[in-house]
Amino acid sequence: MQLQEKSKTQAPIAAGTLTVNNIEVVYNSVILVLRGISFHVEPGQVVSLLGPNGAGKSTTLKAISGLLKSEAGEITRGSIMWGNERLETQGAEDIVRKGIIQVIEGRPLFRHLTVEENLRLGAMTYKGGSEAKHDLERVYHYFPRLKALQKRTSGYLSGGEGQMLVIGRALMGHPKLMMLDEPSLGLAPLLVQEIFSIVKDINEREGVSVLLVEQNARAALALAHYGYVMENGRVVLDGPADQLRENEDIKEFYLGLNQMGERKSYREVKHYKRRKRWLG
Repeated sequence: MQLQEKSKTQAPIAAGTLTVNNIEVVYNSVILVLRGISFHVEPGQVVSLLGPNGAGKSTTLKAISGLLKSEAGEITRGSIMWGNERLETQGAEDIVRKGIIQVIEGRPLFRHLTVEENLRLGAMTYKGGSEAKHDLERVYHYFPRLKALQKRTSGYLSGGEGQMLVIGRALMGHPKLMMLDEPSLGLAPLLVQEIFSIVKDINEREGVSVLLVEQNARAALALAHYGYVMENGRVVLDGPADQLRENEDIKEFYLGLNQMGERKSYREVKHYKRRKRWLG
């Protein structure tokens, strides 16, 4: 069931629109992880992929960014379009040069390099880093804490500082679409709020589209314009973020609230998957 019925007439694809059309992904030629995923991200839009561990959210991002091959994964069906150009046949290095940049889960950094050196590496995908000085100031505008830490070895950063750095490094590449994989993972609520506020500012000021993978549904739906809920490699529900926030299933199973608006523990729900009306 979908919250919003889709139009049967297909509009022309605008440049900078990401369209994922019915893709299937298999690992090691055996394990089917994605089972016909379809969604799109329009220019300047923030779209969130929600769902539990194992739903296929991170695999979806890797399929888009061309990183599946490094993990023995492959797209066996469907297409991924960037405007009118197919992405699924291209390598990761070609995809990133188009401005499609993934911020990988776990905040991977060159830990022996300083904060500024990490940022400068992010600029290499954009005109060979020729505008790095201007772009550094741009990143420091969004992340003042990084400016204060610019000479610190990145291996000594806190989790929140590391998350700011990997997003800042992606920003150095002038992304048209920035894909964030679990940016709230392991961070305190106040830090999550700060980082999501900065991402919102980047989206609104620069028109950067954002595809956000998150288990923190409350934070994700506060930032996103549109959301898709994934389970077992499929999209099981989608709709505008404000409608998803009011959906009773989302409230109960992702926000932890029952129909009376009271917080509810998962332990109080007997086999909650059976009760998800969108799977019925």
